[in-house]
Amino acid sequence: MSDRISIILPFVFGAVVGSFLNVCIHRIPIGLSIVTPASRCPRCARPIPFYYNVPVISYIVLLGRCAYCRAPLSLQYPVVEALTGAAALFIFQRHGATPELFVWFAFISALIVITFIDLEHQIIPDVLSLPGIVIGLAASFFLPFPGVLNSVIGICLGGGLLLAVAYGYYYATGRTGMGGGDVKLLTMIGAFLGWKGVLVT
Repeated sequence: MSDRISIILPFVFGAVVGSFLNVCIHRIPIGLSIVTPASRCPRCARPIPFYYNVPVISYIVLLGRCAYCRAPLSLQYPVVEALTGAAALFIFQRHGATPELFVWFAFISALIVITFIDLEHQIIPDVLSLPGIVIGLAASFFLPFPGVLNSVIGICLGGGLLLAVAYGYYYATGRTGMGGGDVKLLTMIGAFLGWKGVLVT
């Protein structure tokens, strides 16, 4: 029974967070508050009550449509919820209820939001990457991996490497080939994963 709970609870927690990440993915690029108003149908704008907002399950029960206007809802919603739930479960099984759980879950959640925003809008918002750099560096003072020095090197390498590529491309072609968002994202990854993580990325 305890084994089932240790699987179900982290996944449910992650899926609930994933529902909030969907709000972030939708609202951050267009400059809306992620707190208010409550979730609503993108078509008819009717607020979605909690019993129609159960992660993954509601989408299946409603056959991927709004309960009121029956407009189709994006498959992104259950995908993000399930992906975040799976991430929470994976990290919990690896680290247990430790500070590492919250740090790595925050990191992966940020990457999920960034990925889906980038796929739709081709932007990486500073509001995600810049605080991520600070949080990754701060966490390195308390966690065994990657360590402070490794995090600092990762920040310098992550930012410097792509910055050099971006400037090199611009000077060679006279055109912009890479946005600043990519540079800041790899800097954030370096803060969390160190210089080796930058090279793998």
